[in-house]
Amino acid sequence: MPNNSPTGRVLSGMRPTGKLHLGNYMGALHNWIRLQHQYDCYFFIADWHALTTDYADPSQVRQNTLDVALDWLAAGLDPENCTIFVQSHVKQHAELHLALSMITPLGWLERVPTYKEQQENITGKDLTTYGFLGYPLLQSADILLYGTPGQPLHVPVGQDQVAHVELTREVARRFNSLYRTDVLREPQVLLTPSPKLPGTDGRKMSKSYGNTILLTDPEPVIRQKLKPMVTDPARIRRSDPGNPEVCPVFDLHKVFSSGETQQKAREGCTTAGIGCIECKGWLADAVVADLAPMQERRARYEAEPALVQDILNTGAKRAALRAEETMHQVRAAIGLSEPAQ
Repeated sequence: MPNNSPTGRVLSGMRPTGKLHLGNYMGALHNWIRLQHQYDCYFFIADWHALTTDYADPSQVRQNTLDVALDWLAAGLDPENCTIFVQSHVKQHAELHLALSMITPLGWLERVPTYKEQQENITGKDLTTYGFLGYPLLQSADILLYGTPGQPLHVPVGQDQVAHVELTREVARRFNSLYRTDVLREPQVLLTPSPKLPGTDGRKMSKSYGNTILLTDPEPVIRQKLKPMVTDPARIRRSDPGNPEVCPVFDLHKVFSSGETQQKAREGCTTAGIGCIECKGWLADAVVADLAPMQERRARYEAEPALVQDILNTGAKRAALRAEETMHQVRAAIGLSEPAQ
């Protein structure tokens, strides 16, 4: 069972959009696997958050949630070292979100940078709902539930997510000021270095672009996806020397290949000693080798669905106990009575 860590607690979550890809892994999950050995970590699958954009068709949310859980376990999150749970299984998340919605000014939510960006970028969905406007506040509730007096609370994020954590800090300060309490602990940003990880078309790896390599892709699929991947646009012919620093394939080499392979690819590219197909083959070798043990672990968990459910149930119970400590104090602060025992 995870223990309280003197270095503090970490809270983070991920929306269930289905099987994870290399961008999800290197952008967050790879870092979480390291953090679970350094902090008291709570990691949740944010199924409520999935409904902020997919409320009209929730048919895939349950299966997507299971796929994320399987990928987390396969990648190396260990329920003996961290708490893994599904957001909606801990009812205090929704309760604190409701309580905080009573005190949060509308303008605070409207100014969150990703609010207008996503409204413009996500087409074909009606996002003029309170759930979509209020999803940053639900994120705040997710975080603030797990603060403990005297223990630092950290949220691992990239630079583009710092504004969400700052909103959480503002909400905590407003709540504590209004009710003359120190119940809600202000979280600290734990900046996560994220390597550049382009998709097969050179853009950021994203399911919406259809340019991903999934953690579950078998070897032939990985090689097939990498074969047509864009490279240095100046390298038109086999005899043209290339520049690895502008090549998306080499960006992936930097993440997955050994130093020896990177040097071999760099030298072969700049001297036109190798073709792009050969370079991509070396990259495929490295990606396949990295994913093979994950895929083996995933297959074992897939064969034991009861074990996976037990891990999620145990995690939810553990998270609910911690969250209820916060909610007990929140209810007292805002004048709500507790149910009779």
